[in-house]
Amino acid sequence: MDKRYEIYALADPHFYETPERLSGNGRARTLPEFDTARRPVPAGWRSDSNGEWLSLTPLDDDGTPRQGPPQGWKIHASATRENAGKTAAVIWDYCVPRGIPFKFVPAPHLLHLRNAKYAGRDTSGKFATIYPADEVRCQRILEELGELLAGFDGPYILTDLRWGEGPLYVRYGAFVRRLVVDPRGTLVSAVEDAGGRLVPDNREPAFQIPEWVTLPTFLKPHLDARNATTVAELPYRFEKALHFSNGGGVYRGVDTRDERTVVLKEGRPHAGLAADGADAIARLEREKAALERLSGLGVAPEARDWFLVDDHRFLVMDHVPGRPLNAYFAERHPLLAADPDPEKVAAYAAWALGIVAAVEAAVARVHERGIVFNDLHMFNIMVDPDEHTVTLIDFEAATRVEESGGQMLAHPGFWAPLDRTGPEIDHYALACLRLAMFLPVTTLFVVDRGKAAHLADVIAAEFPTVPRTFLDEAVAEITRDAAPGAGSAPTSERRTAPGATALPEPADWPAARDSMAAGILASATPDRDDRLFPGDVVQFATGGGLGLAHGAAGVLLALDLAGAGRFEQGERWLLDHTAPAPRGTALGLYDGLAGIAYALHHLGHPQRALDQIDTLLAEKWQRLAAQLHSGLAGVGLVLDHLAHATGESALADRAAEATALVAERITEALAADGTGGPPRKAGLMRGLSGPALFLLRRHERTGDPALLRLARQALELDLQRCRTSSDGGLHVDEGWRTMPYLADGSAGIGMVADDYLALAPDPGLERARAGAVTAATSRFYIQPGLFEGRAGMILHLARTTAPQAQDRHLATQIDGLGWLAMRYRDHLAFPGHQMMRLSMDLATGTAGCLLALGAAHGTPAHLPFLPPPRRP
Repeated sequence: MDKRYEIYALADPHFYETPERLSGNGRARTLPEFDTARRPVPAGWRSDSNGEWLSLTPLDDDGTPRQGPPQGWKIHASATRENAGKTAAVIWDYCVPRGIPFKFVPAPHLLHLRNAKYAGRDTSGKFATIYPADEVRCQRILEELGELLAGFDGPYILTDLRWGEGPLYVRYGAFVRRLVVDPRGTLVSAVEDAGGRLVPDNREPAFQIPEWVTLPTFLKPHLDARNATTVAELPYRFEKALHFSNGGGVYRGVDTRDERTVVLKEGRPHAGLAADGADAIARLEREKAALERLSGLGVAPEARDWFLVDDHRFLVMDHVPGRPLNAYFAERHPLLAADPDPEKVAAYAAWALGIVAAVEAAVARVHERGIVFNDLHMFNIMVDPDEHTVTLIDFEAATRVEESGGQMLAHPGFWAPLDRTGPEIDHYALACLRLAMFLPVTTLFVVDRGKAAHLADVIAAEFPTVPRTFLDEAVAEITRDAAPGAGSAPTSERRTAPGATALPEPADWPAARDSMAAGILASATPDRDDRLFPGDVVQFATGGGLGLAHGAAGVLLALDLAGAGRFEQGERWLLDHTAPAPRGTALGLYDGLAGIAYALHHLGHPQRALDQIDTLLAEKWQRLAAQLHSGLAGVGLVLDHLAHATGESALADRAAEATALVAERITEALAADGTGGPPRKAGLMRGLSGPALFLLRRHERTGDPALLRLARQALELDLQRCRTSSDGGLHVDEGWRTMPYLADGSAGIGMVADDYLALAPDPGLERARAGAVTAATSRFYIQPGLFEGRAGMILHLARTTAPQAQDRHLATQIDGLGWLAMRYRDHLAFPGHQMMRLSMDLATGTAGCLLALGAAHGTPAHLPFLPPPRRP
């Protein structure tokens, strides 16, 4: 579970939304801001807001923002909700007269989200940022402002070095937005190294100094003070970090007095906030009290010790043997195969029913002791090595029955409705557990609890030995007092709310197409500037509301290719918002200008497409990594395409330059193969299969056999990152998980292998693509999306020429997509990444499902530079 998504799920009941757009009763409302955020902008200054930050920048005499250094030692200030308003005022009053640029979090609710339990640890505690012009002024600001803020509390900023005992911290990093692709294929903030090369701005939650930077002398005493704090005097040996959250770490250790294995749980002051404002230490105190009350029951760990280290509180508990319940899913669940064995299905059902019964019994004993667990989910249930006995862990949200109100902290897939209190909260979670043991997609209930009835129908069909009463009781508990008419996707009478229109199944074409298109258009917000269609949270973090993967360009392209028609108002929005594209827009095919240009050209706006390319070529595009998603391969494909379509010789020259650069990157990767180094992504979007696709298309254009050979070598490097499962499926091995999906898994590699085999025979690739087809035929995938879900499997099976791909496999995947279908304004829609909200974008949402289903039903729908379906 990517915890970033919880923050973006707070502001809107249907879609991921920026936190400042929190709404009530469907209408936007203004939430309180700090008084300082409402001050008039000083003369000679510019104010900018991106929702998360309010930035103040001094202007030169000509009215342009004053240019400071692009990177250096920057200062952060932390704050609590109680002192944040005063902290902002002190920083404003200090920085404005001195012409020092700064930014701060403008509202209490945004500060709370930044310090919440599952907020990013790299941003934890950062309330304000100050940008000194040089090291001399950095020292002066720390000394002078540090004195003004002496005695102020705030969360510890994990990425930084603390200045004294106050709320100021410092780290070396980027001052301006510059991006680079890291070794894992992710676009991240960048700084220049000593050689002038852009490298990732390391924001790991521990203070680190870039190797080419020297620590200023005035900071050395503070680093020495930081390093003086140790746990060496404790009677515990820390052996392994089990988990980290913004509230602190959880560690496995040994009590050196008796060699007993223990768990040490850390609470950081002012951090890891719950909905009621309780910090990690307050929650740890709750857990200690609950465990002491449950002592001797055998359903929870025993509390052993309680101590303080440098303001961090630690609770020591017995170590519970076994594994979390969620860890059993991948190895036991029978639907992770194309043709599940009925005996394995029945055996799994019997085991799952036994586990649920054991958990229900444990929760009942907790209630008998007067405790409400309040945070029951599959990660908080430990299964003994006997694989039948269970223990409940993580009681930091627990309360006494008589004190219990609503939930303050919970997993999204088990979060009870607001009207549930006391033991009802645990009863709701137990009902969700009954369904999640068979279909672990209960996060859908935060969008629509009515989906439970549909999932129960699916479970009954797939697991015939599960008693229907077991499922119906769960549905009744989940949907109790649910508002009628919110409903899921369904066509059967029991799945359609009274008065609601029955929705088409994904196989019902073109009715499904028309319904999805209507839902997409109903969600459009042409009055907004940050995005046209709701989609993934990435569109807010990177300004990605324009591009192919998560923005307007991808949705408009999918509508047209799938035969759903053009959306002229949407095209006007895209034209208006790319005239020109905002400064800092990424350059790549799926995240930026190259993809926007491709879509605009396809939609009949060739000059505007060329305008985007002119902007792209004015940037240092040659520095991009080789990948397809946001790198040279994607840019090169668009340059080659537009050069051929428009006859622009300059674009042909740039396409040739991109070809040489990609060939050079692949050659470097071949030379580095087997020599160690950071892990490298594999797959279509961020691996070397994307560059291989580019070289295949260039080979077709130029006839150069060297490009075909190099494409094969690039594919081989990605295949070396794959492993074959027991059923013959090929998966990308990421070390901690295996991936069959289109973007970063074997399906994307298989698509490029298909196109290579259309040009040249290759027995090794024949075997690989057969394995990719097998991986694309499992009965269950947890998400519906195109890039990381079932829709990508549908697209792959629709276009592959592999003889192993059968019509029944494609039909099964289309049917399975319906398991996750939802209702939006009486139209068919699909949830996005993490499944907590709907999405309309290409990569994660409804537009991607539309594209895949269009390909499966014979339309010319396809991803750029991957030809339309070839199967009859």
